[in-house]
Amino acid sequence: MFALLAGSLAQVITPDKQAERLTKGLIGIQASTSGSAQMPVCPLDFRYGRPEMKTVFDEETRLQKLLDVEAALAQAQAKVGNIKQEHADIIKKTASTRYVKLDHVREIDQKINHEITAIIRALSEQCGESGKFVHVGATSNDILDTGAALQIKDAIMIIDGDLDKLKRTLAKRAKEHRDTVMLGRTHGQYALPITLVLKLANYALEVKRHQLRLKECSPRILVGKMSGAVGTGAGFGPKALEIQKLAMEQLGLGAEEGPTQIVARDRYVEMMSVLANIATSVEKFATEVRNLQRGEINEVSEFFDETVQVGSSTMAHKKNPVTAENVCGLTRIVRGFMTPAYESAILWHERDLTNSSAERFFVPHSFILLDDVLAKMDKLFATLVVNTAQIDKNLTRAGSVIMAESVLLALVSKGMGRQEAHELIRKCSMDSQRACEDFKTYLMGNKEVTSRLSEKEIDASLDPRAYLGSAGATVDNILKIVS
Repeated sequence: MFALLAGSLAQVITPDKQAERLTKGLIGIQASTSGSAQMPVCPLDFRYGRPEMKTVFDEETRLQKLLDVEAALAQAQAKVGNIKQEHADIIKKTASTRYVKLDHVREIDQKINHEITAIIRALSEQCGESGKFVHVGATSNDILDTGAALQIKDAIMIIDGDLDKLKRTLAKRAKEHRDTVMLGRTHGQYALPITLVLKLANYALEVKRHQLRLKECSPRILVGKMSGAVGTGAGFGPKALEIQKLAMEQLGLGAEEGPTQIVARDRYVEMMSVLANIATSVEKFATEVRNLQRGEINEVSEFFDETVQVGSSTMAHKKNPVTAENVCGLTRIVRGFMTPAYESAILWHERDLTNSSAERFFVPHSFILLDDVLAKMDKLFATLVVNTAQIDKNLTRAGSVIMAESVLLALVSKGMGRQEAHELIRKCSMDSQRACEDFKTYLMGNKEVTSRLSEKEIDASLDPRAYLGSAGATVDNILKIVS
């Protein structure tokens, strides 16, 4: 875990709090304005997502992050001499959901229709005489964008942990199947032999690259601002830049170097692009499992608990790749949020409000769903069933024709031109497949082949386990990188 993210999450989220909030989300009935009861509508409330990531984006955590920003602002104001330290200390001590209750903030918000002002009023009430120094010089998005960065910081830390766990699982399973030779496929057709370890190691390497992308882009994403209504910092006086620097340092964030009323939204576009990229890889992995589990291939499959698990309500024999299919569906939702992310970066002048409502959806939903699917993929690969007997059967069923390239290169090594060898082997392979006969038979019946290659040399060229090239060395290099 990289240092920028370390330690912040544990201060807010406890197991007891997770359980309490999850229970509220699952069974809490809300009263509507008409007095009727409403159950949760969003599937995140009752079907998808894990408690830790959900807690990062729940209302109480969000309120605490916003209060943390107000506290940091007050401390910064005190350090530059704009307010007395005793007032800043009272604001810092009081800026907690222990004192500023979510229900009270909601009550004020319903009356005035302005969330940040509702928080300011609720906090100021609790601060007594010091309340007059809450939010001095700031604008709403100084608090909102900086608070959002604190939430995103915690969320990235969880995603990084998810990626690390999945990477290690893939590397472990790869080592277990170092000698498992299987069919490689291109265009859905038989290609050349590969090893299962190469496939899994490549996945681990891809996950490692996503970790690096997250680490590399985090300094650009995890920034806040304290520069007032249009980015000039006029409301903070001559020490505005120092106030912003001090506040962001306290919060463990970078500072927006070129603010308007908001943090620049190209940062959100970059963040969502990385999340969508991770989601795409996860769907690719899941799609491979789904394909290899198809009845006519049946080389790997999701673990299926035959003692209790049901595959179909009517077809009792079914063992469906339901986790991989679920992952494919959810990752498409994550990628689907790229459009509103791009659109939300196009704002009028120094800002308008069109981004706000959209971001309330795509930021938390993307992180919650991505965390969910990464955890599912880790479990899927950790328990993946590898049918080595079927892998061998498929390799045999494909026939020796898949070794056409090996024979071609053997002929080239004996002095035949590459193009001439290609055409010769192409004809032999097409003839053998058309007649549904063994490829070797056609090779042995061709004088141009046998004049250069003995039967022993032909047999050696047709051995799939002898034609794996540098796969072993490649895997060794990958496992060093991902370890």
